[in-house]
Amino acid sequence: MADDASNTRVPLAVDAEAERSQKLKSARKTWLTRFAILVILVGGGYFAWSHFIKVDSVKTDNAYVGAELASVTPFVSGVVTEITVSDTDNVKQGDVLVRLDDTDARIAVAQAEADIAVAQRRFLQTQARNGALDGQVSARRADILQARASLTSAETSLTKAKSEYDRRTALEDSGAVSTEEVEIAENAVESAEARVAQARAAVTQAEASLNAALGELSSNQALVEGATVETDPSVLAAKARLESAMLDLERTIVRAPVDGVVAQRRVQLGQRISQGAPIMTIVPLADVYVDANFKEGQLRRVREGMPAIVKADLYGGKVLYHGRVSGLSGATGSAMALIPAQNASGNWIKVVQRLPVRIELDPDELAEHPLRVGLSTEVEIELGTE
Repeated sequence: MADDASNTRVPLAVDAEAERSQKLKSARKTWLTRFAILVILVGGGYFAWSHFIKVDSVKTDNAYVGAELASVTPFVSGVVTEITVSDTDNVKQGDVLVRLDDTDARIAVAQAEADIAVAQRRFLQTQARNGALDGQVSARRADILQARASLTSAETSLTKAKSEYDRRTALEDSGAVSTEEVEIAENAVESAEARVAQARAAVTQAEASLNAALGELSSNQALVEGATVETDPSVLAAKARLESAMLDLERTIVRAPVDGVVAQRRVQLGQRISQGAPIMTIVPLADVYVDANFKEGQLRRVREGMPAIVKADLYGGKVLYHGRVSGLSGATGSAMALIPAQNASGNWIKVVQRLPVRIELDPDELAEHPLRVGLSTEVEIELGTE
């Protein structure tokens, strides 16, 4: 009986082992099938992404932050009496940076104001002189009338003297008139002729005086004609000198041209600075950009306006800046070098060139995470789908 029980248990164990093996094979086949399907799906997805969705891009870590630096230069010369900023100070446009000694400028303003008063008085004097000159013209006309009346009287006397002389000359042969009377009549004619000549000269002189008075009146009228005490050219010139003097006075205060951070301050208290000499630099942090130096082979598809992502070493990968390509430089870095490379030699070796690409950054992101000029960055330009 024991042998029969033993024989019964052996087939049962073999059948269980066979069933377990079959289940393992079935499970293995199922997992292989699933894995194959997963591989197919992943491969198909990658194929679709790479061929229909993938955005191609070019990258470089040869990129640096730049800005249009504002050089602060005084418009007038002078001695520095006050400096209100130092390097690293933040300033706003219009803030006072430096004050110069304004003594000479204030004197120039006072002199210009005095010149205006003098010019206005001269205009009023010229205007009032017109009346006096007009009176002189009237007097010269009266002199002409008087001279002409004297000439008429002299001519009448001459006519009378000649008539008397002719009458006595006609009677001289008859003895009715003596020779002495004839001589007296002749002298009277000569005297009358002299008076006529004198009267004519007086008329000529009076007419010349009238012309001179008229010329002086016309010249004086031309100085004030069509003008007022405020629009007279001399007054306007004096006002222009006053505006120039006031501008020079205002320019003794040197102000910040833009918002930014002070850098490279080169001015000291008591120093005499010249007009146009740079005294400091303002870095406009709100308007910084990135110049990315891409290899020439990377720029085949780069176009203005393409989106770009910038990562600054200052903040690491935690902060990303979004910008756009604003333009490509007109020359490579080596071509713009102080001593350009000379390739016309027998030992020339081709070197891959880099071309600067300007990236404009989002102002809001810059305000949140400010950058400094010269910092290193990494730039990736999205070229679009292939």
